[in-house]
Amino acid sequence: PTSAHVSAVPHSERFCYTLDNDLLTTEQRQFYEDSGYLLIKKLVSDEDIERFRKEFTRICKREVNPPGAMIMKDESLRSQFGQSERVVNKVQDFQEDEELFRYCTLPEVLKYVECFTGPNIMAMHTMLINKLPDSDQQTFLHPMHQDLHYFPFRPASRIVCAWTAMERAHQDNGCLVVQPGTHKTTLKPHGYPKWEGKTNKLFHGLLDEDKKTPKVHLVMEKGDTVFFHPLLIHGSGINRTSGFRKSISCHFASSECYYIDVKNTSQEHLEKELEEMVHKKYNATSVELKDIWNFRARLVQGERINL
Repeated sequence: PTSAHVSAVPHSERFCYTLDNDLLTTEQRQFYEDSGYLLIKKLVSDEDIERFRKEFTRICKREVNPPGAMIMKDESLRSQFGQSERVVNKVQDFQEDEELFRYCTLPEVLKYVECFTGPNIMAMHTMLINKLPDSDQQTFLHPMHQDLHYFPFRPASRIVCAWTAMERAHQDNGCLVVQPGTHKTTLKPHGYPKWEGKTNKLFHGLLDEDKKTPKVHLVMEKGDTVFFHPLLIHGSGINRTSGFRKSISCHFASSECYYIDVKNTSQEHLEKELEEMVHKKYNATSVELKDIWNFRARLVQGERINL
């Protein structure tokens, strides 16, 4: 099947990507339908963001070590800066870190998520990104991509990403770049970009990017949150400043979504890469992609049905 039956919240024929609710205005719903993203200003409080920032610093210093978290570093900087935020560019899968995972349970975030997923909500994939300044050795530019490439569950229209700026994000420090309307396209083949020795693990990009498609740079203030569809083509630019551009995000999905088999699809090579990484980290012999996602997934609202 290509679409799940969402029985909990019916939606009118006019809207394909949002569900009937009292929160979004007709204009907001129409914008998401047309563009594939919706920006909500000052959604997350400064107080919460400071708490997330402090916890990130503690993780960098190894004062806490959340089980299952993947801490990505620029190894070329370690000799210079040791264990610090100047080295860590991403904390992925922080579902076991009580403080950071609070982001995925914030009522102000979940009330918007429900507009896209319905009432039964799973937190599937979590990231705190600390975009480091670019160097000669390493780039933290993320090529244009579709997040659905990473996900073995469907339907895409019941998945949404919430991405919150932890400080002002703008073109100079590598803000998000989106191609409005591309959520209406299909999932395209992805792979590593041909950047001599500067690629980051799992930073896959479109193999055939249409350079003519208009791009929008999402300039965001601290606490601003963008919700976007997993087929929306997006990426982030180079950080040309000397500071760090932090953001926190979670991909949510309706628990009524279901797993698919990615064998013989454009996602098959990603499955192999992830399985190899899990095997290396945990010495697990037989791991399926579905097992990895089951381990990550957490129910944050309603009831757990399929995922």
